[in-house]
Amino acid sequence: MNRSLRRALAVGGLSALTAAVLATPAQAAPGPLAPVQDFLAEQLDGLTGAAQATVLVHGTDIDAARAAVASAGLRTVTEFERIGVVVASGTAEQIEATRGEPGVTYLEGNTPIEFSQETSNAATRGAEAVQTLTGANGQALDGSGVSVAVIDSGVDPTHPYFRNDDGSSAVVANLKSVCLVESDTGTDCVLRVPGVLDTDTISGGGHGTHVSGIVAGRPTTLADGGQLQGAAPGASIVSISTGAVLLIVGADSALNWVLENHEAPCGAGVPAATCPPIKVTNNSYGPSGGGEFDPNSATVKLQRALVEDGVVTVWAAGNDGGDGSASLTNPPGQDPTGGILSVASYYDQDTGTRDGVVSEFSSRGAATDPSTWPDLSAPGENITSSCRLYLPICSTGLDPRNGPGLLDVGTFNTISGTSMAAPHIAGIVAQLFQADPTATPAEVEAALKGTTHRFTDGAAYQSVDGYPTSYDKGTGLVDVVAAVARLTE
Repeated sequence: MNRSLRRALAVGGLSALTAAVLATPAQAAPGPLAPVQDFLAEQLDGLTGAAQATVLVHGTDIDAARAAVASAGLRTVTEFERIGVVVASGTAEQIEATRGEPGVTYLEGNTPIEFSQETSNAATRGAEAVQTLTGANGQALDGSGVSVAVIDSGVDPTHPYFRNDDGSSAVVANLKSVCLVESDTGTDCVLRVPGVLDTDTISGGGHGTHVSGIVAGRPTTLADGGQLQGAAPGASIVSISTGAVLLIVGADSALNWVLENHEAPCGAGVPAATCPPIKVTNNSYGPSGGGEFDPNSATVKLQRALVEDGVVTVWAAGNDGGDGSASLTNPPGQDPTGGILSVASYYDQDTGTRDGVVSEFSSRGAATDPSTWPDLSAPGENITSSCRLYLPICSTGLDPRNGPGLLDVGTFNTISGTSMAAPHIAGIVAQLFQADPTATPAEVEAALKGTTHRFTDGAAYQSVDGYPTSYDKGTGLVDVVAAVARLTE
């Protein structure tokens, strides 16, 4: 993938050529043309004839974007109304024509993404928080009263790790993004599906089920006597499957759905006691090899709108390693907005201690550019969570385990990646919002980063924006008990 994925282009290449062809001597001089993302510009250069591509048309508002799409003859796929973006498809000529339309500010392509997965609650003090602290609702600090939106490959809501004492599932809403499915002719492309439907059966199947278990797996005793629970074993899960095609429009559509539905994710009339509001999203996906932060992208506009609405966004930093010579971290996680978090992977070396190492695979930022550094670290290596052996991702785990029932064979497995580190933080954020429901996303971030355990492996800490931080592990290993104390003091 082009490392300059997120840079906006001025006029050039096919863009300038097409503009020249479309002009006539009778026309007035064209106005400024909207910039084009590098990925889309390269895609258009290779697009000929009637071949079509998907484009995100950004406008000064949704009406401007709609008008531009209609004028150019593009087919609307979906809309992100709050941020003024229409997703559409059309030929290179039609896409180029939108650049000069009034109110168009940016054109973005449908970039490919991948899940940030490679082939303990003790270290984070999360289990201690559940056992010793109480939330504002008077219950144990387990994330109860908070929903976490997991945007991923999907979930198996019938997995025993999500089973509540009354037999219901921790997955309170089950959805699937169907954007760009040719049979879908509407613009509402995130659909509710039955609560018992396994949406995690695509080529990357198992990833979302494993991630969701790390967020909110219920206390479980395995057949071998081992005991497990998620970071927030009382939180609720809203699962949004990105579908079979891993492209940014599917993931952005999921973020847009959260933006429009976070206050009542199960629909109007369903009480919050049954289906709590979404206060945090987990995003364990991104482009391979990192890339440059693009403030004009739909992803960034959506996550900033979520922060304004009081919702934290958590990103896996990525699994490209690095040595600090260049940034390899996930671009959206580089957003400096308070309440948007990039998570590196910590490895306790299977000891359960707080003085382990930065995982070798965890993406590093550029040593010379603190804006690319992760915010903090959480356990991401050798993490055991919900799986099914027949699912592709789960079959890569090296330690299948059975239980809790006699017929539950291979229901848990051990996988590594920053995909596993991010949901630790998403669950912990749920605990913090339970502790202080009035907290802002920026206050939650400050509490987390201001109380991390500064384990010493890797790059030296430097003072940046008031925090000791580093290009490989950010401010250090999350400390739930200390973060709650800071937030509620």
